[in-house]
Amino acid sequence: MKLMNGIIIASGTIMALTFFFVVIFRYGFGADLFAYEEWLMTIAFWMFFMASAVASHDRAHINADILGTLIKDPKLIWWRSILVEVIELCIVVVVAYWGFLMCQEEFNTYPNWQSTIALKIPFLVPRIGIFLGFLMMAIYTALHLYLLLSNGPKTQQQPALQDALK
Repeated sequence: MKLMNGIIIASGTIMALTFFFVVIFRYGFGADLFAYEEWLMTIAFWMFFMASAVASHDRAHINADILGTLIKDPKLIWWRSILVEVIELCIVVVVAYWGFLMCQEEFNTYPNWQSTIALKIPFLVPRIGIFLGFLMMAIYTALHLYLLLSNGPKTQQQPALQDALK
């Protein structure tokens, strides 16, 4: 978590500084910052997918959970939560596998890796960020499912799932 949060903070800082210098160079000196789009693309992919993994850990993804507010029975809420977690885990495992295949394809084309035009940043660099983000999302979803199954339906005596995750 500390590493992912560090990547998110560093990425946001680098992006803000880059845009600051782009404005200074362009409007202050009439020049352009060379190929900044290329390194920002890589940084943006890493930041986005690490933030997605952190959101999976914290269960902070946006959802439209109307059914969850209508159901009052703890057992039905628990079963519904298990169903949602299983579906989410299946989807994120498949997408993580596709991310792995994407990286594997890049490794297989070595030394003829695709790269950006100006700075020659290999496409593998942002693709590893995509794969790691989906992999961490799968791990956290599996852990949430495990906690749901091990804690059972929420009753007055048992702590809430969110308390167990902290």
